[in-house]
Amino acid sequence: MSLSKRLAERRPLAAALGRRRLAAGLGTFAVLEVIAAVVLAVVVGWSFQDALESFVVTNGLMGCAFAICGAVIAWHRPSNPIGWLFVADGIGHATTAVGAPLAQLLHDNSAPVELQRLALTIFSWSWPWSIGLFLPLALLLFPDGRLVSPRWRPVAWAVVLTSPLFALEMGLSPESPFEGGPSGYLTLSSYDTLQPLWIATELRGLLAFALAIVCLVIRYRRASDTGRRQLLWLLLAAVIAVAFMIPWALVAGTPIFVLLAIPLVPAAVAVAIVRHQLLDIRLVVSRAIAWALLSIVAIGSYAALVAVTDSFISSRFGRSAALTVIVALLIAPVLPRLQRLVDRAMYGDRRDPARVASRVGEELSANPEGGMTGVVSAIRSALRLPYVALSSNGELIATAGSPEPGRPDTTTPLAPPGVVPVELSYGGSPVGVLLIGLRPGESALSVADRNVLALVAVPLAVAVHATQLSAELQASREKLVAAREEERRRLRRDLHDGLGPTLTGVAFTADAAANLVSADPDRASSLLGTLRTDTRTAIADVRRLIDDLRPSALDELGLVGALQQRADQLSWRADGASVSVKVAADSLPTLPAALEVAAYRIATEALTNVVRHSRATAAVVSVRCGSELEIEVTDDGPPNGAWIPGVGLQAMRERAAELGGLFEAGPSPNGGRVHASFPLVVMER
Repeated sequence: MSLSKRLAERRPLAAALGRRRLAAGLGTFAVLEVIAAVVLAVVVGWSFQDALESFVVTNGLMGCAFAICGAVIAWHRPSNPIGWLFVADGIGHATTAVGAPLAQLLHDNSAPVELQRLALTIFSWSWPWSIGLFLPLALLLFPDGRLVSPRWRPVAWAVVLTSPLFALEMGLSPESPFEGGPSGYLTLSSYDTLQPLWIATELRGLLAFALAIVCLVIRYRRASDTGRRQLLWLLLAAVIAVAFMIPWALVAGTPIFVLLAIPLVPAAVAVAIVRHQLLDIRLVVSRAIAWALLSIVAIGSYAALVAVTDSFISSRFGRSAALTVIVALLIAPVLPRLQRLVDRAMYGDRRDPARVASRVGEELSANPEGGMTGVVSAIRSALRLPYVALSSNGELIATAGSPEPGRPDTTTPLAPPGVVPVELSYGGSPVGVLLIGLRPGESALSVADRNVLALVAVPLAVAVHATQLSAELQASREKLVAAREEERRRLRRDLHDGLGPTLTGVAFTADAAANLVSADPDRASSLLGTLRTDTRTAIADVRRLIDDLRPSALDELGLVGALQQRADQLSWRADGASVSVKVAADSLPTLPAALEVAAYRIATEALTNVVRHSRATAAVVSVRCGSELEIEVTDDGPPNGAWIPGVGLQAMRERAAELGGLFEAGPSPNGGRVHASFPLVVMER
């Protein structure tokens, strides 16, 4: 390989490594800024409450969370802009966090006013970009770093172009963050006169986040199973954050420390992009939503009861204890209902097996012959599964969805990693396998899932068995048609190539003899002799054709007599040694012609194989008639290992299958054995 090609191949690797180093460096820088903020807060003597009220705690935590999570995303997905937006967001918060104690330190030590104003300017102008630009833009691009459609480009551009408004609102304020301290640079003395602009800026921020939420909803509706799980991680963070903030907002106003819930957002986004299969997010979200809804209902009920019964309860029972009991009694039956609603949204109808079975039945009744694809789709949709497939006879006959990668291997060859096989049986015999894809975070099917699948497996096994029977019937019909056409082709060939020329020759010879009777009696007599020979040959051909269609011995001697005649003819082996062939038969009723021919052909073919291929000295043909007609041919030949299927064995097997019979052939401890059994249909005499 040339040097230029090697360099060309290394450039992408070097670029990726450079981006990773940059992401790690920027994330480390933000963390160092937060550490510096903590050190400076200790130096200036701030308590935890002072650090909290000056936003050092909240900005520091958000700076670390956004920077670290952004660096992780950029490290694993360097082409995804969300990681870089989060890194920038984290640096903005971290810079604000270090700016507050630094400005206080400079003020306490009477540093030059210019330096104090510079620190305050950094404090005021760093964090607004995080809220006004980086976070809403990241939500618009979540989770793959691309907009949901080209129609959203104007929205993204509007967020970018209007983001300076929020920075101006926060940075232009002339008020100093510290009592008696100077204000920062880039302030505006007429700040208050622009109040309508700042109100519009606040509305712009709300609209930006509202549009981001709408975008996420649209993504969820259009997303695949994997995309929905990624979005559920963000939903989980939002639910926890809202559940954390709403109680304080309703009861005592929103304190500063509720901002500590915001770092859940970058953490959830990082997990969703890098490791969305960490656990079963649907289960976690269902529980979180249920408790969040219950908390909102509980707080609302508490507030309503306080407003309505304050004077009555406080005067008699004491407000706190009484209201707690009342709210508990009201909320107790609500949680199970909320949990069922959320579980149904996350896991479908798995707690209602009858509903799932009804949907499967509707699919089967709507398309009984080819509805397997609809059935597996219905199961997947009803249980919110990532993958469902149905296999029969080692082949997939219907699939829905796609299996998730990176799961433990299963024991079924058809089942890819992360797919659990559920056997379908009919009459105690397996007829197929239902392949169920596990949800992320699951290592096995839950009890609720197995209960639903156990109920669905019964009608599904019947449908698979019926499908197999239909396929076998169609295959049998095709074989019968093929055999019939092959028999017609053979008869045509025999008549055209054998009997036809012979009869034509007989006609020509008869005409020639008739013409020579008077002129050349000797020649005519010779031709008549040839005519007799050709006629006998034609008769022999006719008999052979008749025997091929149905042995005449069956009509003349019956099945047992025809077998005895054939046994007498096959009394010598290929090497010249004699074989004692005995026919043992029950009294037989009148059998259908097809059954007699099949039994005769199988028995005679088995005897032919004995004298040709075995070294047996004796053979027995047994014909038994009870609920079934049984034909068995045994010999005392030495065992020669397993039999290799040939044309003869295949023909015998097909003759048995055509009439719904069973066929077995192979060595036994006492010699060779061929056995065929047929369902018996007795003909009226």
